[in-house]
Amino acid sequence: MNKLEQILEYNNNFVEKKEYEQYLTTKFPDRKMVIVTCMDTRLTELLPKAMNLKNGDSKIIKNAGAIITQPFGNLMRSVLVAVYELKADEVFVIGHHDCGMTGLDPEVVVGHMLERGISEDTIETLRNSGLNLMRWLTGFDNVKESVEKSVGIVRNHPLLPANVPVHGLAINPETGELDLIVDGYKSLKG
Repeated sequence: MNKLEQILEYNNNFVEKKEYEQYLTTKFPDRKMVIVTCMDTRLTELLPKAMNLKNGDSKIIKNAGAIITQPFGNLMRSVLVAVYELKADEVFVIGHHDCGMTGLDPEVVVGHMLERGISEDTIETLRNSGLNLMRWLTGFDNVKESVEKSVGIVRNHPLLPANVPVHGLAINPETGELDLIVDGYKSLKG
C-alpha cells in the first residue's frame, strides 16, 4: 500500500469513528492570533504545546524558515486576511534555532534540482526571465536577524492596522523554550 492509500484508509476510519469531533471549532481563531512559523517537522506539535495553544486558538502559516520576504507576497496576504477577515489582532513571527534555512546555499539547491532531473535549459530560462534563483533560494545566517527582518516587513506594511502588535520569537526545536526577539507591544504604530 502506498502513502496515499494508507492516508485514505486511515481517514475513512477516522471519519467513520467521528474522531474529528474533538477538533471541532470555527474558522475564527479563539485567541485572535496569527502565527508565521517554519515548516520544520519538529514544530508541528511542539510549537502549539510550548505556547499553550489548542486547536482553534490561532491561524498558523508555515513556510521554510518563517521568512517573509515580500510585502505583497502570499504570506503577507495571509496575515492581512487573518487580521481583516478572521478577527486576528496580534501577529507572531516565530523562527527557530537549528533551522534548515540557516546557511542554505542556493548553488547546492540548484545542483540538487539538476540531479533530480530539472534541465539546465529550464534553470537558464528562469535566470533569463529575470528570476534571481540565487536570491530566491537563499536562507539566512542568523535566526534573530531573520525574525527581526520579517517582523519589520509585517509591522511596516501599509495595510496593517496601526494597533496590531507584531511579535518576534525564536523557539528551541528540542525543548520548546521561546526566546523573545521583538516585543510587538513596544513598537505599536500611533
